Amino acid sequence: AAPPGSPIYVDLAYLPGSWSARTVDEEFFRRVRSLCYVVSGDDHLKEGVLRSLLDALLAGKHQWGTDIQVTLIPTFDSLVMHEWYQETHDRQQELGITVLGSNSTVAMQDETFPACKVEF
Repeated sequence: AAPPGSPIYVDLAYLPGSWSARTVDEEFFRRVRSLCYVVSGDDHLKEGVLRSLLDALLAGKHQWGTDIQVTLIPTFDSLVMHEWYQETHDRQQELGITVLGSNSTVAMQDETFPACKVEF
């Protein structure tokens, strides 16, 4: 376990959905430093806290003080995500945050769904 206040570095962090999404704040992003954050949970509860979660990413990443590139991977389409992306695009670039969008589709066993590939 890391000492209190020390950041933890990971390659991929899966952000919680539903009610747990409310626990993801600026302090979370200051402490959990990931190359990729997966934002999932296409439900009305996540949509209600999505903007504050995304703003917390910007505020937390600002505190890192390093030039680590971060990729944000949303797994669902959201009006809130689109608005945040457009309104904060310059800030995202300043902080080295890339939002991954994908027009790729995967077909598997009579089902098709959007997908993206992440390599480390």
